[in-house]
Amino acid sequence: MARLPRWISQHLAALRAVLVFTVLTGIIYPLAVLAVAQIPGLNDRAEGSLIYDAEGNVVGSSLIGQSFTDDDGEALLPYFQSRPSAAAGEEGDYDPLVSGASNLGPENVVDALPDPALGWDGDENASKSLLTQVCERSLQIGEREGVDGSRPYCTDTGVGAVLGVFYSEGTSGEVTRAVSLNEECGTAQAPFLAEYEGVQVECAEYGEDYAAAIITPIEGDAPEEPAVPADAVTASGSGLDPHISPEYADLQVERIAAERDASTEDIEALVEEHTAGRFLGFMGEPAVNVVELNLALDEEYPVS
Repeated sequence: MARLPRWISQHLAALRAVLVFTVLTGIIYPLAVLAVAQIPGLNDRAEGSLIYDAEGNVVGSSLIGQSFTDDDGEALLPYFQSRPSAAAGEEGDYDPLVSGASNLGPENVVDALPDPALGWDGDENASKSLLTQVCERSLQIGEREGVDGSRPYCTDTGVGAVLGVFYSEGTSGEVTRAVSLNEECGTAQAPFLAEYEGVQVECAEYGEDYAAAIITPIEGDAPEEPAVPADAVTASGSGLDPHISPEYADLQVERIAAERDASTEDIEALVEEHTAGRFLGFMGEPAVNVVELNLALDEEYPVS
């Protein structure tokens, strides 16, 4: 019996391998995973951990956060507020299609100021530093919750307290000039600091080059431990996290109780019900699922 040429045998072997692995990994394995996903206790997670209201309508997922704000982005006061999201898409924040972080680090402290003729909304090249975003959010939350929203390295007006300091010898010597880099002239009454090492502090002029200045954050006299928790003013790595810390939830309890004509004890009990502990008792931190908590709020204490 004549043997097939070597190259044909090799191609047939490769074809057999493709067919076998196609059946194994393209049919049998997916079906096995699907079967396991139907096991009670796993099927809900496999279908997206969907959350349903009392009428059986899908209102979200326990894995993806939501913004509880109005059309203008203002907080809806009867609801617990989520942490900020960096995943902003066409449908708003917490868009799974653009999941991601801001990629701004702790050294991102200087704003790119807008053209005064265009303002923050009109100048696409303008951007707020991570520090200013944190300061601004903390101030807003403090005002909403009736607590001190000040933080170290933040001005009273909610921008990063950062000076651009010029020295007589470049990086050393006497201070010859100091500029408040995040306070643009014409918008602030006066720089947050009157003088620095005997030199009067200036406001920042749009378009002026401060590259030669030494960036110098000023800690200020705000409490070392801010009243507004860190997760309230920073986004998660995915931008989709539906959880907040118990500390941020506790900060909102009094407002929620007042808005829903409930006692603080009742709202605290509801928060406790929706607080998950550390994984395996020691990994991670306790967290409160805001989406599930707000749904329970509407069921237990509907807005009148």
